[in-house]
Amino acid sequence: MARMFGTDGVRGVANTELTAELAMSIGRAAAMVLAKETARPKVLIGMDTRASGNMFESALSAGLCSVGADVLLAGVVPTPAVAYLVQKYGCDAGIMISASHNPCEYNGIKLFSGDGYKLPDSLEDEIEDIVTRPDKGHPAPTHGDVGRVSFAEEAAADYIEYVMSTTDLRFDGMKIALDCANGSSSVTAKVLFSMLGAEVHVMADEPDGVNINADCGSTHMEKLQAYVRENGLDGGFAFDGDADRCLAVDENGELIDGDKIIAVCALDLKARGKLKSNKAVVTVMSNLGFFAFADENGIGVEKTKVGDRYVLECMKENDLSIGGEQSGHVIFHDFATTGDGQLTAVHFLGAVKRSGKKFSQLASVMTVYPQVLVNIVIDNDKKDQLFEDEDIKKIIFNTEVELGNTGRVLVRASGTEPLVRVMLEGMNIDQITKMAGDISAVIADKLDGKVR
Repeated sequence: MARMFGTDGVRGVANTELTAELAMSIGRAAAMVLAKETARPKVLIGMDTRASGNMFESALSAGLCSVGADVLLAGVVPTPAVAYLVQKYGCDAGIMISASHNPCEYNGIKLFSGDGYKLPDSLEDEIEDIVTRPDKGHPAPTHGDVGRVSFAEEAAADYIEYVMSTTDLRFDGMKIALDCANGSSSVTAKVLFSMLGAEVHVMADEPDGVNINADCGSTHMEKLQAYVRENGLDGGFAFDGDADRCLAVDENGELIDGDKIIAVCALDLKARGKLKSNKAVVTVMSNLGFFAFADENGIGVEKTKVGDRYVLECMKENDLSIGGEQSGHVIFHDFATTGDGQLTAVHFLGAVKRSGKKFSQLASVMTVYPQVLVNIVIDNDKKDQLFEDEDIKKIIFNTEVELGNTGRVLVRASGTEPLVRVMLEGMNIDQITKMAGDISAVIADKLDGKVR
């Protein structure tokens, strides 16, 4: 049986793969694991704007309260708000109901410990064991020992106040667009950046339960790029559904991805003597151009597996300031315990303000090598066969030999979706496009998948 928890919690199509019954069981099991340390745990729950969010909020609350845990509801807030507020409010754990950048039919459950970090694998395994083995039994308190639900009315405001406190700059005179993906940042971004002095143009900030990430946000940059260019703005930022990601756009409408954001901010931290150990953390998916940038600017690089949790583990272990992913998960560990899209935008704007340069000028510190990414849709239960098939191994090996030192091949199964990702980088875009297509065709044929 595949592990219930992926690299970013439990995720699936709401009401079929991820059901209300499963959510209630996860809530109950989480409280049982937490109760080992605390007699009456208190759990904070936040959510994004998906239609299924209220259903899972109720189910999780019922599961938690049924075994004697108290619940504090934050309503619609960004994922990083839960990670911050669980500490501010003195909770024993936090839960975010979100499927991040996925379409509205998906939802997910992310668990945070009382210190704001995602739960370690060992605790997730304990919770999963209770969920999958209901015969283990569970407490059933009665009378006043049943858990109670209360509401954190100031959750969004408290989060905004905290993000503002992480900078000593104002952005008066700067004109920016914000794409809120019809998600969590719809309740925070306009207020946050307006209070910091920027002239704010807001897009995709009218969630209706089904339009989250729909042709908007960090996975669909086209409208933001056109808007910034056509309206003569200084730049723009796009968040994903739960606002833990951020991508940027320069004044010409050109994309500034996570690698470039990390490069700009790492260089700014270094210039101010705040880049701890003079290092940044990125994943194996980061563009080869980032490593060239780091070498040219005397910045060390730690490289991890794909997943912001692995980036964060490396940052904690080595006490480092900044790290993240090309997709826009950027972690400023001096201020946050998880990726935070709005915090990232604030500190990117800070680098712009201090430099006196345009977005495009700052982003030019890194040259992007041509990169091709192909997704193959496969059943989750076939992911384990990816590197067992001889034909798949052979074509990957032969491609690596052909590229030599001029590029690289990365093939990996997604930890959050039923996908295999094939990524190639090299100097010749036509060459690597053909190679990526050839590898993807073999994988799709051998694993009964479909190239998307």
